[in-house]
Amino acid sequence: MLRLKAPAKINWFLKILGKRKDGYHEIQSLIQKITLYDILTFAPSNDLILKTGAPVPVEENLVYKAAMLLKNRYGIENGALIHLDKNIPMGAGLGGGSSDAAAALLGLNELWSLDLSQKELSETAGQLGSDVPLFLYGPLSLVYGRGEKIAPRKAEKILDILLVKPPFDVSTDQVYKNFSMLTKKAEKVNNIEHFIRKIEIAELSGITGNVSNDLESVTINSFPVIGEIKEMLRKQGTLFSLMSGSGSTVFGLFESRIKAEDASQAFKGFWTSVVETIV
Repeated sequence: MLRLKAPAKINWFLKILGKRKDGYHEIQSLIQKITLYDILTFAPSNDLILKTGAPVPVEENLVYKAAMLLKNRYGIENGALIHLDKNIPMGAGLGGGSSDAAAALLGLNELWSLDLSQKELSETAGQLGSDVPLFLYGPLSLVYGRGEKIAPRKAEKILDILLVKPPFDVSTDQVYKNFSMLTKKAEKVNNIEHFIRKIEIAELSGITGNVSNDLESVTINSFPVIGEIKEMLRKQGTLFSLMSGSGSTVFGLFESRIKAEDASQAFKGFWTSVVETIV
């Protein structure tokens, strides 16, 4: 039996540069994987079977869609028995579904002996969602286009992060729709190399709030508690905080795991997790 871990992610910044002719949004984002994982196991089977406790119909689950896409694209007659153990909350801006889909592509590539290259897997991943290809690459990536253009970066040291999610999910489609209605085209983040380098070497003094998530303000308009979480994190001594992706999770950077764990005690009634960045 093959077992793979599908990591969550955070966005250190996210710029929305406008809507493309194909309907997707042009973005610029620095994304890093973190030590919160869904677990997928794969075993041979005559039929394609997905077992999971996720509250999503099997046919709509990205793991199932990934498997069907591979089967149809490469004429695979075999099936697979896939177990998905969810730990990453849904509708949280942490990329759980996309990471699961990428792990499914990697696992089935091995189980079915397809020997597909990273480029071939990435092309298939792009058909499943804009975030899926980046999970086929390393821990830290600068992402462009609609998410399919990936420039891997080298993280050298880990950082301690507190994740805080309010007791509701956020629809990515709705957040982007609200952004399109309320805002104008943004400019690219031009002076990002200094910020990225500080992330790479985990130099806490250089990681400041001069970058942003363009989706944060429009999401706070609909869900003010996200702004309240940021303020609570500030009071708990976070060095940097931001909503991840389209929300609803907010992450805070702390000087140590102990400080992050202490801060988590202030968020009764919220889902929290203390994690590390992956290097």
